[in-house]
Amino acid sequence: MALLYKSDPERGRRWQALFAEHAPDIEFRQWPNIGNPDEIRHLLAWQPPEDIAALLPNLEVLFATSAGIDQFDTSILPEALPVVRMLDPAIEQGMIEYATFATLWLHRHMADYVRQQRQHQWQAHMITPAGERRLGILGLGQLGGAIAQHLKEYGFQVSGWSRTSRELPGITTYAGAEQLKAFLGECDILICVLPLTDETRGMLAQTLFEHLPPGAALINMGRGDHLVEADLTAALATGQLSGAVLDVLREEPPAEDHPFWQNPCILMTPHVGAMTQPETAFPVLLDNLRRHQRGEMMLGRVDRQRGY
Repeated sequence: MALLYKSDPERGRRWQALFAEHAPDIEFRQWPNIGNPDEIRHLLAWQPPEDIAALLPNLEVLFATSAGIDQFDTSILPEALPVVRMLDPAIEQGMIEYATFATLWLHRHMADYVRQQRQHQWQAHMITPAGERRLGILGLGQLGGAIAQHLKEYGFQVSGWSRTSRELPGITTYAGAEQLKAFLGECDILICVLPLTDETRGMLAQTLFEHLPPGAALINMGRGDHLVEADLTAALATGQLSGAVLDVLREEPPAEDHPFWQNPCILMTPHVGAMTQPETAFPVLLDNLRRHQRGEMMLGRVDRQRGY
């Protein structure tokens, strides 16, 4: 049985060493050296190759190297092919760390201090107590729930919104389209960790921003296509929004003339919120491979209709 890896070559060497040590019965192959394609039963990839059915006729499972699968065009994948997202605990920890950093960056006026340093200005800004700052988590799946629980420990008022009802200890939760407006009205800082689906694409737009309190701020850790970028620029110009931290963009990297580069209200980072680490992801992947061998349900299997 062979597994084909198609992603970052450097991390691929780390994956290969782990398979050699802990699962020598699974032959590890790295793209583009696929060998006999008829022998490949599993594919671990950031993006699968084109015409996957013809190239890998005996493929049984497609494993994503990421927690999300919106980079896949599932419409061209064989309908019967299971797609499984990565459940790496390092992804959750990385997203918690990034959300904490971004929240504190906005909460403690760090953009103002960076700008003042460049202008040789020494000026303090009033500190808003954490208990008076309202954070809203847009998306309460595994990652959103973990972020909400962590930020609550700083004393922030934390609420969350999800498509369907969820209950989290100490977190005020909202659900469904009918409760979205009420949720947004309670968000001084809005953190987006939604999966990207047809319903959430372009959701961070003027029609959403206008329901936030004036001067609210945005953190987008979901996907670039969640955000209507021109609407963010307009909301910052009018003061409806006061700042934004963006780890994802529609085009990565953005063009040289993209307006976000020079906007002092925006902090951009190059999609570094979290990265799959082979050492922490391997036990989860191997468990799923063994589950599949035994004919058991795999953890993290994607519902194609929901998109996650």
